[in-house]
Amino acid sequence: MNKYLLLICCPAILLASCSVLPYRKADNYIYLQKEKTGNPNWKLIWEDDFNGAVIDSSKWSKIPKGTADWNKHMSSDPSCYAQSDGKLYLKGIKNPDTLTDSRPFLTGGLYTRGKFAFQYGKIEIHAKLECAAGAWPAMWMLAEKNKYGKYPNNGEIDIMEHLNRDSIIYQTTHSHYTLNLKQKDNPPHGGTAKININTYNTFGLEWYPDRLVFTLNGVETFRYPRVTGVDASQWPYDQPFYVMIDQQLGGSWVGKVNQDQLPVQMIVDWVKVYQY
Repeated sequence: MNKYLLLICCPAILLASCSVLPYRKADNYIYLQKEKTGNPNWKLIWEDDFNGAVIDSSKWSKIPKGTADWNKHMSSDPSCYAQSDGKLYLKGIKNPDTLTDSRPFLTGGLYTRGKFAFQYGKIEIHAKLECAAGAWPAMWMLAEKNKYGKYPNNGEIDIMEHLNRDSIIYQTTHSHYTLNLKQKDNPPHGGTAKININTYNTFGLEWYPDRLVFTLNGVETFRYPRVTGVDASQWPYDQPFYVMIDQQLGGSWVGKVNQDQLPVQMIVDWVKVYQY
Protein backbone atom coordinates (compact mmCIF):
# COMPACT_ATOMS: atom_id res chain seq x y z
CA MET A 1 0.00 0.00 0.00
CA ASN A 2 1.21 3.51 -0.79
CA LYS A 3 2.68 4.98 2.41
CA TYR A 4 0.69 8.20 2.01
CA LEU A 5 -2.52 6.25 1.60
CA LEU A 6 -1.61 4.25 4.69
CA LEU A 7 -1.17 7.44 6.71
CA ILE A 8 -4.61 8.61 5.60
CA CYS A 9 -6.31 5.27 6.28
CA CYS A 10 -4.83 4.55 9.72
CA PRO A 11 -6.68 7.33 11.59
CA ALA A 12 -9.91 6.29 9.89
CA ILE A 13 -9.36 2.68 10.89
CA LEU A 14 -8.60 3.67 14.48
CA LEU A 15 -11.66 5.91 14.61
CA ALA A 16 -13.86 3.12 13.27
CA SER A 17 -12.41 0.68 15.82
CA CYS A 18 -13.11 3.05 18.68
CA SER A 19 -16.64 3.76 17.50
CA VAL A 20 -17.71 0.13 17.88
CA LEU A 21 -16.80 -0.06 21.54
CA PRO A 22 -20.04 -0.40 23.51
CA TYR A 23 -18.71 1.38 26.60
CA ARG A 24 -16.68 4.23 27.95
CA LYS A 25 -14.24 3.60 30.76
CA ALA A 26 -14.01 5.34 34.12
CA ASP A 27 -10.95 5.04 36.35
CA ASN A 28 -9.57 2.64 33.71
CA TYR A 29 -11.51 -0.36 35.04
CA ILE A 30 -15.19 0.60 35.16
CA TYR A 31 -17.10 -0.15 31.96
CA LEU A 32 -20.06 2.18 31.49
CA GLN A 33 -22.60 1.05 28.89
CA LYS A 34 -23.32 3.68 26.26
CA GLU A 35 -26.95 4.77 26.11
CA LYS A 36 -28.62 2.84 23.29
CA THR A 37 -32.05 1.64 22.32
CA GLY A 38 -33.23 -1.34 20.34
CA ASN A 39 -32.32 -4.99 20.55
CA PRO A 40 -28.90 -5.64 22.09
CA ASN A 41 -26.02 -6.77 19.91
CA TRP A 42 -23.87 -8.11 22.72
CA LYS A 43 -20.10 -7.67 22.54
CA LEU A 44 -17.75 -9.40 24.95
CA ILE A 45 -15.91 -6.83 27.10
CA TRP A 46 -14.42 -8.92 29.93
CA GLU A 47 -13.92 -12.60 30.67
CA ASP A 48 -11.99 -15.20 32.59
CA ASP A 49 -11.85 -18.79 31.39
CA PHE A 50 -9.48 -19.86 34.20
CA ASN A 51 -7.00 -21.46 31.82
CA GLY A 52 -3.96 -20.25 33.73
CA ALA A 53 -2.10 -22.12 36.43
CA VAL A 54 -3.10 -19.59 39.10
CA ILE A 55 -5.95 -17.19 39.79
CA ASP A 56 -5.49 -13.97 37.80
CA SER A 57 -4.85 -11.32 40.44
CA SER A 58 -5.32 -8.55 37.89
CA LYS A 59 -9.00 -9.57 37.74
CA TRP A 60 -9.82 -11.08 41.14
CA SER A 61 -9.12 -10.64 44.84
CA LYS A 62 -9.90 -13.12 47.59
CA ILE A 63 -12.90 -12.04 49.68
CA PRO A 64 -11.79 -11.25 53.25
CA LYS A 65 -13.38 -12.49 56.45
CA GLY A 66 -16.38 -10.53 57.70
CA THR A 67 -19.08 -10.68 60.35
CA ALA A 68 -22.15 -11.53 58.24
CA ASP A 69 -23.44 -15.07 57.75
CA TRP A 70 -22.17 -15.16 54.18
CA ASN A 71 -18.58 -14.06 54.83
CA LYS A 72 -17.82 -15.16 58.40
CA HIS A 73 -15.88 -18.18 57.11
CA MET A 74 -14.17 -16.48 54.15
CA SER A 75 -10.45 -17.16 54.06
CA SER A 76 -7.36 -16.64 51.93
CA ASP A 77 -6.13 -20.13 52.88
CA PRO A 78 -4.84 -21.84 49.69
CA SER A 79 -6.81 -24.97 50.65
CA CYS A 80 -10.00 -23.09 49.72
CA TYR A 81 -8.86 -22.38 46.15
CA ALA A 82 -7.63 -24.25 43.12
CA GLN A 83 -7.34 -23.59 39.42
CA SER A 84 -6.57 -26.36 36.94
CA ASP A 85 -7.73 -27.81 33.62
CA GLY A 86 -9.58 -24.60 32.80
CA LYS A 87 -11.66 -24.64 35.98
CA LEU A 88 -11.76 -22.57 39.15
CA TYR A 89 -12.54 -24.42 42.37
CA LEU A 90 -13.93 -22.47 45.35
CA LYS A 91 -14.15 -24.73 48.37
CA GLY A 92 -15.81 -24.97 51.74
CA ILE A 93 -13.70 -27.07 54.10
CA LYS A 94 -13.25 -28.07 57.72
CA ASN A 95 -10.66 -25.80 59.28
CA PRO A 96 -7.44 -27.86 59.57
CA ASP A 97 -5.92 -25.53 62.19
CA THR A 98 -8.40 -24.25 64.77
CA LEU A 99 -5.57 -23.29 67.13
CA THR A 100 -4.44 -20.54 64.78
CA ASP A 101 -7.96 -19.71 63.61
CA SER A 102 -10.85 -20.82 65.84
CA ARG A 103 -13.45 -20.88 63.08
CA PRO A 104 -14.72 -24.41 62.41
CA PHE A 105 -14.94 -23.90 58.64
CA LEU A 106 -13.11 -22.00 55.92
CA THR A 107 -14.52 -20.92 52.57
CA GLY A 108 -13.19 -19.50 49.33
CA GLY A 109 -14.56 -16.56 47.40
CA LEU A 110 -13.40 -14.03 44.81
CA TYR A 111 -14.51 -10.57 43.80
CA THR A 112 -13.56 -7.99 41.17
CA ARG A 113 -13.85 -4.99 43.47
CA GLY A 114 -11.40 -2.27 42.45
CA LYS A 115 -10.37 -4.26 39.36
CA PHE A 116 -13.47 -4.59 37.20
CA ALA A 117 -16.97 -3.15 37.45
CA PHE A 118 -19.67 -2.40 34.92
CA GLN A 119 -22.93 -0.51 34.56
CA TYR A 120 -25.54 -2.22 32.37
CA GLY A 121 -24.83 -5.23 30.19
CA LYS A 122 -24.99 -9.00 30.43
CA ILE A 123 -23.08 -11.37 32.68
CA GLU A 124 -23.02 -15.16 32.39
CA ILE A 125 -21.25 -17.63 34.68
CA HIS A 126 -20.90 -21.28 33.65
CA ALA A 127 -20.48 -23.44 36.73
CA LYS A 128 -21.35 -26.63 38.58
CA LEU A 129 -22.62 -26.55 42.17
CA GLU A 130 -21.77 -29.31 44.59
CA CYS A 131 -24.21 -30.05 47.39
CA ALA A 132 -23.95 -30.52 51.14
CA ALA A 133 -25.99 -29.64 54.21
CA GLY A 134 -25.11 -26.02 54.91
CA ALA A 135 -23.62 -25.35 51.48
CA TRP A 136 -24.50 -21.93 50.07
CA PRO A 137 -22.73 -21.07 46.79
CA ALA A 138 -23.52 -17.64 45.42
CA MET A 139 -22.91 -15.41 42.40
CA TRP A 140 -23.82 -11.80 42.98
CA MET A 141 -22.96 -8.13 42.58
CA LEU A 142 -22.55 -5.08 44.80
CA ALA A 143 -22.05 -1.39 44.04
CA GLU A 144 -18.50 -0.27 43.30
CA LYS A 145 -18.82 3.38 44.31
CA ASN A 146 -21.61 3.46 46.95
CA LYS A 147 -23.52 6.22 45.21
CA TYR A 148 -26.35 6.21 47.76
CA GLY A 149 -24.46 5.58 51.00
CA LYS A 150 -24.13 2.46 53.11
CA TYR A 151 -25.62 -0.97 52.48
CA PRO A 152 -28.39 -1.69 51.59
CA ASN A 153 -28.94 1.72 49.97
CA ASN A 154 -26.92 0.81 46.86
CA GLY A 155 -28.68 -2.45 46.25
CA GLU A 156 -27.59 -6.04 45.81
CA ILE A 157 -28.11 -8.26 42.78
CA ASP A 158 -28.09 -11.99 43.47
CA ILE A 159 -27.60 -13.74 40.14
CA MET A 160 -27.74 -17.13 41.83
CA GLU A 161 -27.89 -18.58 45.33
CA HIS A 162 -28.25 -22.28 46.05
CA LEU A 163 -29.00 -23.93 49.39
CA ASN A 164 -28.07 -27.39 50.63
CA ARG A 165 -29.33 -30.00 48.13
CA ASP A 166 -32.23 -27.98 46.71
CA SER A 167 -33.40 -28.49 43.15
CA ILE A 168 -33.96 -24.74 42.77
CA ILE A 169 -31.86 -21.59 42.78
CA TYR A 170 -32.83 -18.16 44.11
CA GLN A 171 -32.44 -15.00 42.02
CA THR A 172 -33.07 -11.88 44.04
CA THR A 173 -32.64 -8.14 44.49
CA HIS A 174 -32.15 -6.39 47.82
CA SER A 175 -32.13 -2.68 48.60
CA HIS A 176 -33.27 -0.09 51.11
CA TYR A 177 -36.64 -0.34 49.35
CA THR A 178 -36.99 -4.11 49.87
CA LEU A 179 -35.24 -4.50 53.23
CA ASN A 180 -35.93 -1.33 55.21
CA LEU A 181 -39.16 -0.20 53.59
CA LYS A 182 -40.32 -3.85 53.34
CA GLN A 183 -41.46 -3.39 49.74
CA LYS A 184 -40.79 -6.95 48.57
CA ASP A 185 -43.87 -7.36 46.37
CA ASN A 186 -44.18 -3.99 44.64
CA PRO A 187 -42.71 -5.30 42.38
CA PRO A 188 -41.70 -8.85 43.51
CA HIS A 189 -38.02 -8.68 44.35
CA GLY A 190 -37.02 -12.28 43.66
CA GLY A 191 -37.84 -15.59 42.06
CA THR A 192 -36.71 -19.20 41.85
CA ALA A 193 -35.77 -21.48 38.97
CA LYS A 194 -35.52 -25.26 38.79
CA ILE A 195 -32.01 -26.55 38.25
CA ASN A 196 -30.25 -29.81 37.42
CA ILE A 197 -27.60 -29.87 40.12
CA ASN A 198 -25.76 -32.79 38.52
CA THR A 199 -24.40 -30.80 35.61
CA TYR A 200 -22.94 -27.44 34.61
CA ASN A 201 -25.39 -24.57 34.20
CA THR A 202 -25.09 -21.03 32.90
CA PHE A 203 -26.33 -18.45 35.40
CA GLY A 204 -27.00 -15.03 33.94
CA LEU A 205 -28.27 -11.50 34.24
CA GLU A 206 -29.18 -8.92 31.62
CA TRP A 207 -29.06 -5.46 33.15
CA TYR A 208 -30.77 -2.51 31.47
CA PRO A 209 -31.55 1.02 32.73
CA ASP A 210 -35.15 -0.02 33.37
CA ARG A 211 -35.00 -3.73 34.31
CA LEU A 212 -32.98 -6.65 35.60
CA VAL A 213 -33.57 -9.86 33.65
CA PHE A 214 -32.34 -13.03 35.34
CA THR A 215 -31.62 -16.11 33.24
CA LEU A 216 -30.72 -19.77 33.56
CA ASN A 217 -29.10 -21.50 30.59
CA GLY A 218 -30.10 -18.57 28.40
CA VAL A 219 -33.80 -18.62 29.34
CA GLU A 220 -35.42 -15.77 31.28
CA THR A 221 -36.48 -16.90 34.75
CA PHE A 222 -37.27 -13.68 36.62
CA ARG A 223 -37.54 -9.97 35.89
CA TYR A 224 -37.25 -7.01 38.26
CA PRO A 225 -38.49 -3.80 36.61
CA ARG A 226 -37.90 -0.19 37.49
CA VAL A 227 -41.29 1.20 38.41
CA THR A 228 -42.72 4.69 38.73
CA GLY A 229 -44.74 6.21 41.54
CA VAL A 230 -42.77 4.56 44.36
CA ASP A 231 -39.88 5.56 46.60
CA ALA A 232 -36.76 6.38 44.57
CA SER A 233 -34.77 3.77 46.52
CA GLN A 234 -36.57 1.08 44.51
CA TRP A 235 -33.96 1.49 41.76
CA PRO A 236 -30.36 1.95 42.98
CA TYR A 237 -29.19 0.01 39.91
CA ASP A 238 -27.96 3.07 38.00
CA GLN A 239 -24.32 2.79 39.01
CA PRO A 240 -21.40 0.39 38.43
CA PHE A 241 -21.37 -2.96 40.22
CA TYR A 242 -18.57 -5.48 40.76
CA VAL A 243 -18.81 -9.28 40.56
CA MET A 244 -18.62 -11.81 43.40
CA ILE A 245 -18.47 -15.62 43.29
CA ASP A 246 -18.13 -17.56 46.52
CA GLN A 247 -18.72 -20.88 48.23
CA GLN A 248 -20.42 -19.99 51.49
CA LEU A 249 -21.20 -22.24 54.44
CA GLY A 250 -23.84 -22.05 57.15
CA GLY A 251 -26.04 -19.28 58.47
CA SER A 252 -29.61 -18.58 59.52
CA TRP A 253 -30.99 -19.01 55.99
CA VAL A 254 -29.16 -22.11 54.77
CA GLY A 255 -29.00 -23.84 58.15
CA LYS A 256 -26.44 -25.92 59.98
CA VAL A 257 -23.35 -27.30 58.26
CA ASN A 258 -22.83 -31.06 58.24
CA GLN A 259 -19.05 -31.27 58.51
CA ASP A 260 -19.11 -34.93 57.47
CA GLN A 261 -20.23 -33.78 54.01
CA LEU A 262 -17.24 -31.47 53.55
CA PRO A 263 -15.34 -30.47 51.52
CA VAL A 264 -17.84 -29.02 49.10
CA GLN A 265 -17.07 -26.78 46.16
CA MET A 266 -18.34 -24.63 43.35
CA ILE A 267 -16.57 -25.37 40.06
CA VAL A 268 -16.51 -22.37 37.72
CA ASP A 269 -15.78 -22.91 34.04
CA TRP A 270 -15.92 -19.30 32.88
CA VAL A 271 -17.26 -15.81 33.54
CA LYS A 272 -18.18 -13.51 30.64
CA VAL A 273 -19.50 -9.95 30.61
CA TYR A 274 -21.02 -8.23 27.58
CA GLN A 275 -22.28 -4.78 26.64
CA TYR A 276 -23.79 -3.35 23.46
